[in-house]
Amino acid sequence: MELSYILNELGEDRELYFNAVAPPILQTSNFAARSVADLRHMLQHEPEAHLYTRGNNPTVTILEKKIAALEGAEHAIAFGSGIAAVSAAVLSQVNTGDHVVCVKKPYTWTNTLMKRFLPRFGVEVTMVDGTDPENYRNAIKLNTRLLYLESPNSYTFELQDIAAVVAIAKEHNCKTIIDNSFASPVNQNPIAFGVDLVVHSCTKYIGGHSDTMGGIVCGSRETINRIFEREYMTLGAILSPHDAWLLIRGLRTLPVRMERIAASTSKVVDFLVKHPKVEKVHFPLLSSHPQYNLAQKQLRNNTGQFSVLLKTENIKKVEAFCDRLQHFLMAASWGGHESLIYPIAASYTDHGLKPTLPFNLVRFYIGLEDPEYLIRDIEQALEEI
Repeated sequence: MELSYILNELGEDRELYFNAVAPPILQTSNFAARSVADLRHMLQHEPEAHLYTRGNNPTVTILEKKIAALEGAEHAIAFGSGIAAVSAAVLSQVNTGDHVVCVKKPYTWTNTLMKRFLPRFGVEVTMVDGTDPENYRNAIKLNTRLLYLESPNSYTFELQDIAAVVAIAKEHNCKTIIDNSFASPVNQNPIAFGVDLVVHSCTKYIGGHSDTMGGIVCGSRETINRIFEREYMTLGAILSPHDAWLLIRGLRTLPVRMERIAASTSKVVDFLVKHPKVEKVHFPLLSSHPQYNLAQKQLRNNTGQFSVLLKTENIKKVEAFCDRLQHFLMAASWGGHESLIYPIAASYTDHGLKPTLPFNLVRFYIGLEDPEYLIRDIEQALEEI
């Protein structure tokens, strides 16, 4: 299916809404039936019918069709946030007494789900270094039901060999889920490698404007319908029609934005790699990266995230560098038009809290600004180191 068709035409039955170029926001909670027989049909076919917006809404359905097609999936279901999508996907695959193998250092709230939430309900979780697929194999038990990937994973951006992990999962009759937010569906399609469920934080690249939140799960129609009937309808973490409309708008420019972000990020990374005050750059598409060949195999292009280790043992100098940046916002998310930093130093406190990541690690996200403009800003801020 052509990318241009997916982004501009798929799911958009314009004759149903006065041939409007932009789909309408169907801001309704309810849909009326014409007869008892009609209502009976809607109730019996709720995964496809429009009965109640907590289940299906036409604006949200357009978004789901487009992202499913972008990922090469049969079907998709949208949620109100990325972690809602992750949680529903994971919960759909496990029961009390089951075991999950998850990559180390995933997204913060995925980490909380794995380490704090699932154990409360009798689900055991083992965290592994995902750079070696054999670590997944070695962690599998008789009760293992799910292997969870996030490739590249958060903050230091190590990759997992998706095809190898999927092969291990199939050998042991386990399901696989991957968070594909880092790459976006433009740059990586894990279903092509055999992954069962792909999740995204739509808040990031898919939205692209830092003005809405959302999440999505993509997979087979059978699996998505089962999530709809259980986790989705029960927990109610739905995406609003207005947010779906904003995400559809974001999809229109996704390939153009990703191309610009990739080009700018490469220039900024090249500058930082050569700078004497930078100890290390974590970026999988650097030719010096130990997983560079795997990155080339799995990723079509680089994206806007990387992290740097600043060459200092003084946390105050790290803070001074971050505070001196003039054109990078300091914020927790990424994927919008604006460039951002997230300093790990902010997680260190006077009360002795010491995260597993070093305080001199700073995560960068490169947005749509001119790269030279950003490089000049980083250069002057590095005078603090």
